[in-house]
Amino acid sequence: MTLRIGNASGFYGDRFDAMREMLTGGELDVLTGDYLAELTMLILGRDRLKDPGAGYARTFLRQLEECLGLAHERGVRIVTNAGGLNPAGLADRIRELADQLGLPGRVAHVDGDDLTHLHPGSLAAHAYLGGFGITACLRDGADVVVTGRVTDAALVTGPAAAHFGWGPTDHDRLAGAVVAGHVLECGTQATGGNYAFFQEGDVRRPGFPLAELHEDGTAVITKHPGTGGFVDVGTVTAQLLYETQGARYAGPDVTARLDTVRLTQDGPDRVRISGVRGEAPPPTLKVGLNRLGGFRNEVAFVLTGLDIEAKAALVREQMETHLAKVTDVRWDLVRTDRPDAATEETAGALLRLVVRDANQEVVGRALSGAAVELALASYPGFHVLAPPGKGSPYGVFEDVYVPHGAVDHVAVLHDGRRLPVAPAQETAVLEDLPTPPLPEPLPEGPTRRAPLGLIAGARSGDKGGNANIGVWARTDEAWRWLAHTLTVEHLRELLPETAELPVTRHDLPNLRALNFVVEGILGEGVAAQHRFDPQAKALGEWLRSRHLDIPEALL
Repeated sequence: MTLRIGNASGFYGDRFDAMREMLTGGELDVLTGDYLAELTMLILGRDRLKDPGAGYARTFLRQLEECLGLAHERGVRIVTNAGGLNPAGLADRIRELADQLGLPGRVAHVDGDDLTHLHPGSLAAHAYLGGFGITACLRDGADVVVTGRVTDAALVTGPAAAHFGWGPTDHDRLAGAVVAGHVLECGTQATGGNYAFFQEGDVRRPGFPLAELHEDGTAVITKHPGTGGFVDVGTVTAQLLYETQGARYAGPDVTARLDTVRLTQDGPDRVRISGVRGEAPPPTLKVGLNRLGGFRNEVAFVLTGLDIEAKAALVREQMETHLAKVTDVRWDLVRTDRPDAATEETAGALLRLVVRDANQEVVGRALSGAAVELALASYPGFHVLAPPGKGSPYGVFEDVYVPHGAVDHVAVLHDGRRLPVAPAQETAVLEDLPTPPLPEPLPEGPTRRAPLGLIAGARSGDKGGNANIGVWARTDEAWRWLAHTLTVEHLRELLPETAELPVTRHDLPNLRALNFVVEGILGEGVAAQHRFDPQAKALGEWLRSRHLDIPEALL
């Protein structure tokens, strides 16, 4: 029997109407919502500082006000990590809502991920739990299951295990569900959103994705009929490569072998996932630590017309004495100016100054006053995009690992019973796989200087302070060229910001793809805003825009 699992949220702040659209747009058995990310945990932690009863995604509760009755009428069960730092609190609010609406909803939640008390100085420290707590809640008859920090894919593996009766050692089946869950977790990124070849379909309002799961672990990714966007092998490949690293994709329930994934077009807007192999999970769980790192401020000086570099040098020298006490100072000159520009804006460049320090005063008034005092005493045409403020707090993310048994994973059933969830009994130390053999290179022939993006797609993202860039070819011939051409050394040449950083390449021939992990490019993580693109969302598009010698036969 097929299990139809849909997604209605890829992040905290995603399209509000998506829950209603998914419930009314077609058949579903389970509707999931992913609201958590590394940055979200920090945001919720700051919410909890102001109100101990907060710490969950408030928009989810507002969505349920409109949709809980719909879900009940249609027999759709809801599974979400919107509980954030306070899943018990959100579960209570949902019970109150069900009572107000006169609905008999059975609400359960998953507990045990919060390890903040073991990490003094952290704002939030949470283990990434697997899906079997969700499984226990659903097997007991829950209509709504709320979790805190579980892996994104657990929102799919939990319901699948409950529906098909899988156990912890059904590694291949669980791995298939992990892959399907990874495709669904970012919502419309699987249906044409943020897609390298977005012009191949109408992506003005992409529909949210769903997976048709089968007992053997295979799945078909699709969407409701009549919704926008599109689903093809490319959109699914792009999402599979997003925020992953090597061929082994480790989680608390299973390690999925991404090098075994096979994707086939199964009709319009239907992509079949098959062949996925699974292995025992690693012996440890990841714990995400969020703490306040200090205070941050920024000012963007606008430099216009001639002598851009000399103007930048002047203002840097004028600011130098005022920044002497600041711990971390970063200048970036962004050359957006053009010669003989037709508009003032296109004649301008930006000189960005970013400062960080543990002392708010050092990056607050000192910076604001110094910048404002230059208004009539610096380079010609002096102005800034906005006056600097008093300095805002920023966060730092890091991860540590603990044994499975160090976490009390508990399913709190709808009647209040607490059911312990056993840790994985079979584990395997995570090791890199040998590099697979490369395909035969293309024969020599004429080449043309052109952007990589003409023949390859890419998607990039963040994992703490690291970034990953997934690059895939669209044809077998292009893969033969890409696999031999885009080495680590060549990547460093194309993306000079990576030149001094550790870079690892992972090959995924089944997907005609390469995945590069760039260590440290994001500093202390997204909340620290180390780069102007703090989550490396556009790193892949920068790579696609770079020119190199491409065989004319591929163009």
